Amino acid sequence: MRAPRIGEFAQQFGGAYFSTEGALWRTLKLLLLKPGELTRLYLAGRRKHYVLPLRLYLTISLLVLLALRLVAQASLEAPGAVHIDSQDVRDKPGFAIELIAARAGMKDGVFFCEGLPQTLCKRLQRRIDVKPEAVADAVRDFLGGFIGNLGLAMFLLVPSFALFLKLVYLNRRLRYTEHLVFGLHVHACWFLLVACTLLPLGGVEDLVVLAMPVYTLMAMKRVYGGGWGWRWLRAAVVSTLYLTVLSFAMVGVGLYALLT
Repeated sequence: MRAPRIGEFAQQFGGAYFSTEGALWRTLKLLLLKPGELTRLYLAGRRKHYVLPLRLYLTISLLVLLALRLVAQASLEAPGAVHIDSQDVRDKPGFAIELIAARAGMKDGVFFCEGLPQTLCKRLQRRIDVKPEAVADAVRDFLGGFIGNLGLAMFLLVPSFALFLKLVYLNRRLRYTEHLVFGLHVHACWFLLVACTLLPLGGVEDLVVLAMPVYTLMAMKRVYGGGWGWRWLRAAVVSTLYLTVLSFAMVGVGLYALLT
């Protein structure tokens, strides 16, 4: 029996994974429309017709991060995204780089940097003596490296999220891996919501961001049960711990992007 050709392999894979009746679309529908139900079914042993949690998370996160990187690159390459305004260095040397809400450059011979990490500002200042264009390249390299390493940081945050759930739900006597399944499903949905913010929704992006905590609370209700009061308290504890770890992770990703 001969091995399938590339076209045949792609057709078989697409038919089983990406078709209208395939596992991926069935899983996405349940993930988005019934928060927590996908986790509940998985823990109950009903896994045959749905994408496994880790595969679902990796598929969605990789696609969303790729889209985020493409949008960021398009924004940086768009006219006026990174603007350099230079003057004759012999007469009050000055130039400015504008990137979204951040600015850096020279004014009357004095360096300024606003809206950027202090480490990046120092790095930019060291490169000013070379040429102004080098500063713009440094900003582009930093943002590209930051987005490129964001996926790994988020993947490492999922186990932390599951650990925090384990701590606040000790009375449920669930295994850590069961909390991890919930964390993978919730993070997969968060990535999908982030992808929605990349679309031209006419100002609805803020509502999409607000949907994240609402979705998480609804998912917690379906999977863990309990009253709303205790659920709010547990969610507050998990959110505080998670945001703390997330902040350190983002700083780490930023520093790594600067040093590489």
